[in-house]
Amino acid sequence: MMHQSTYIERMIDLSDPEANIILNMSGEEAAAAVASGDAQRIGQIDGQFALVQKCGKLVRMARSIGRPLRYFLAKQAAGPCLVVAERIDELKAFLDQEGLGDQFHPSYTRMVPAHYLVELGLVGCPDPNPAYRRFFDPTRNRLSTDLDEIGAAYIGVLADECNRWLDQIDAGEPLGVLFSGGIDSGSVFLILHHLLLQRGESPSRLKAFTLSIEGASPDASQAARFLEELDMSLYLEPVEVRAEEVDFREAVRIIEDYKPL
Repeated sequence: MMHQSTYIERMIDLSDPEANIILNMSGEEAAAAVASGDAQRIGQIDGQFALVQKCGKLVRMARSIGRPLRYFLAKQAAGPCLVVAERIDELKAFLDQEGLGDQFHPSYTRMVPAHYLVELGLVGCPDPNPAYRRFFDPTRNRLSTDLDEIGAAYIGVLADECNRWLDQIDAGEPLGVLFSGGIDSGSVFLILHHLLLQRGESPSRLKAFTLSIEGASPDASQAARFLEELDMSLYLEPVEVRAEEVDFREAVRIIEDYKPL
């Protein structure tokens, strides 16, 4: 069977540029880095981002791990239409609006993998044929097996990034950590608390938000125990919900990619 190939004619970007947190350059400079197609240049963007650029007949997409980015190719008489969004339901809503909803199926969506530049140009039917180039490729096994050394490196980088993020936040803005009381969210919370004191800012604007399902969820119990042992329980903000309000199937329906990369 012979497959047809054609170029992307139309590109719709539904992602929210305001959700990007870029610490070392402007949003325009970051977008230009993606447009350049230079993986090394994209790797210099510091922060959380999801960026899409159409350059002639090529579409280039890149994201960090903190922001999802998905795409769907719809067939139109004038040529393929590429729709890019953060969530699957956003893709479907747009296609329905354009009268293209009958083409949609979740398994036809694709996820832009984190830390890769994805290039789409010549499109084969029925599947696109993207090119992938990794822009974030840290050296593995460069530290010793000393846990103190590993911990110091981890916390040091985390503190540096959090400090740079705080530089962009108004000193009166409330701050929240999605908090389970595990090592990762616990580290983020304690680092932010330490940095606020170090900067001479009030830590009272910092809160640890934890989902509590009818007061009996494991995360809520762990979070309460973590802060209680540090005499910091006043920072805990449980978000109480009833069990029937939590639908994991709906969450999976929205966020799942359905397709191995």
